[in-house]
Amino acid sequence: MNRTPTADPVLRVSAAILAGLALLVCLKLAQNIFAPLMLAVIVGIIFSPVADRLERIGLPRGAVSILLLVLIFFLIASLAFMAEPYITAAIDRIPTVKYEIRKFLFEYRDLIRGIDEVEQALGAAQKKAEDGSAMPSVTDALYLAPVIVAQALVFFGGLFFFLLTRWSIYNWLAHRIGDNTTTAAILDRFCAAENSVARYFATISLINVGLGFAVTGGLMAIGMPAAPIWGIAAALLNYVLYVGPAAMVAGLLLNGLVAFDGLMSFAPAAVYLALNMCEAQFVTPGLVGKHIRINPFLIFVSLVFWLWLWGPIGGIVAIPATVIVLHLFDIIGEGRKTPASRRPA
Repeated sequence: MNRTPTADPVLRVSAAILAGLALLVCLKLAQNIFAPLMLAVIVGIIFSPVADRLERIGLPRGAVSILLLVLIFFLIASLAFMAEPYITAAIDRIPTVKYEIRKFLFEYRDLIRGIDEVEQALGAAQKKAEDGSAMPSVTDALYLAPVIVAQALVFFGGLFFFLLTRWSIYNWLAHRIGDNTTTAAILDRFCAAENSVARYFATISLINVGLGFAVTGGLMAIGMPAAPIWGIAAALLNYVLYVGPAAMVAGLLLNGLVAFDGLMSFAPAAVYLALNMCEAQFVTPGLVGKHIRINPFLIFVSLVFWLWLWGPIGGIVAIPATVIVLHLFDIIGEGRKTPASRRPA
């Protein structure tokens, strides 16, 4: 007896749910592979306008992919090189930070309940740190190194081949998803999604760079040590909505206790909060909201889901992935008409 796939809607829904759960489990268990691959796709989409411009001036697609790969590698390496001295200095200051936290708790012990338990916990942590077990050992570093190198290879390999074949991927997906009458419309949606994500990240990157310079200048004005590294951190963490700014506030509060006394201890966090609120309430909505309008609750749910799934990498890909999905389902209508110069050859 032949049974068509559409005969029983209950079976279809059940199969879709089971397939979704299986996909979710696979993404979670194989995050060391899928997370850098997803990040590579997002980065490739971000740099797609640059790739198209280089191709239009006559460069072969393979040369363009290699050129962008080298450019992205040196951007990451340069950022790491500039941040390394400040990160090393921050690690060296960890014992001082712990001491200042203990001192702060003792000064305000009347306002804190259970100070004995807090003291014992901090004392145990301090003893552990003094024994050298709190910091990663050489063995831990050697154990993690192959995983990090493998993820980096997956990322750069995925980025290269995505840049090289992305129009072929879009065409293949459009033909598999649609039929002869809908293939062009689906391809337009892929192009619109790529345009939106590239424009979104270009705008957000400019905003974040401006925020980084503003944070650096503000912290330098109040005499905060290592102000440039805090500016770099503010720019990078601002890509991860909600979680990044919260981490910045926590870090500035702790380091404010070390660098200043009294109410000035809260000045670095206050400076960052003021600048971040200006950026979040006025600058970003004014620039990004003109092109992409997504329900804030949907953004929050997407961020929580991707952070749970893949951690920090999930926080980076959350918003681009949401924009792509909304475009593919035609929920965002902006940018549907794709310029001829952005269509695949």
